[in-house]
Amino acid sequence: MSLSLQSILGAEALDAFEAPGPVARGLPAAAYTSEAFFALEKERLFSDSWVFAGFAHDLPRAGDVMPVTVAGRPVLLVRNAEQEIRAFQNVCRHRCLKLVDEPGNAGAKIRCPYHSWTYDLDGALELAPYFGGRELRAMPDGFDRGRYGLIPVRSAIWHDWIFVNPGGGAPPFEDFVAPLVKRLDGLDLSELRHLVTIDLGEIAANWKLLIENFIEPYHVQFVHPTTTEQPLADHYTVNDPGCLGCAVDVSREAKRPDTLSADSRYLTLFPNFVFGLYLPDQVGVHLDIPLAPDRTAQRRAIYSLGREPPAAGLAERLARLWREVHREDREICERLQSGRASDAAGGGVLSPVWEDSVRSFQELVLRSLK
Repeated sequence: MSLSLQSILGAEALDAFEAPGPVARGLPAAAYTSEAFFALEKERLFSDSWVFAGFAHDLPRAGDVMPVTVAGRPVLLVRNAEQEIRAFQNVCRHRCLKLVDEPGNAGAKIRCPYHSWTYDLDGALELAPYFGGRELRAMPDGFDRGRYGLIPVRSAIWHDWIFVNPGGGAPPFEDFVAPLVKRLDGLDLSELRHLVTIDLGEIAANWKLLIENFIEPYHVQFVHPTTTEQPLADHYTVNDPGCLGCAVDVSREAKRPDTLSADSRYLTLFPNFVFGLYLPDQVGVHLDIPLAPDRTAQRRAIYSLGREPPAAGLAERLARLWREVHREDREICERLQSGRASDAAGGGVLSPVWEDSVRSFQELVLRSLK
């Protein structure tokens, strides 16, 4: 066990987490509250993983740019002239100014506001005005402009979802998504239609609590009694290597049209890709962006699935439903976060029936930090 983890979480708390027994202990409270633990996650977990960073539909046109923060690093997403989305370190190569501070359209060039160093949409440095003297294109002797383009960040696009791997050492992307694809049983996601994206703002909770809440079904009938018709008895957990979550095959029809009562798959890819499939024709994907040990920004994109155009008013109806479901989850996750300030917060205990996927997620977190 890493000495740094012991110093952050405490040897006794780590021993309790790893101790065998009829029920497993949860992660120590400091894993959700400690600045040092959060810094270690940025350094090791997010740097070495395929991190879900954005939606392709947010960059519809050539020249669209989107600044994001991944593993604590500024990253720039760009749609180039060939309609490809690329990722770069979001710093000018001159004085390391954060190059783009707001989403928008840069046109054909990305220009640094400090000294006007200018890059094309593929990151090549095209102009460093007056860098070598009084003439616009003057260059110092021996300066190789080709070596000073924007630095690429390893990235991949899967349907509408943008992933980046800042450290560059994650496994091939196809291997990363394969466990989730297998769980979809041949479902064709190429027929996705983006309906609406809900900005859920900042949640006063650690990012891990949002993931854990999503992948366990134990809470559903207690937290969502008026917004879902998915009894606990119809659920089962998904605890596959590389894909964690839960699922439900509903044994009865919904009583109310404004509730969720579909056969559903709640699946995740570690660390932060959250995918909900509501059969036969709806998909929801969460973008959870860790901001601090106790703050996470969250958005949800909703899609229809199938060749037929979505019914009139469907986007507004689904947005209303999911805002309410997320409100219920938000209140619970924020209270989970508050509870971890208690002296009694030793991580709690996990149901071996309904929270085994949560335990696997927590083990992945610690393994990635060792």
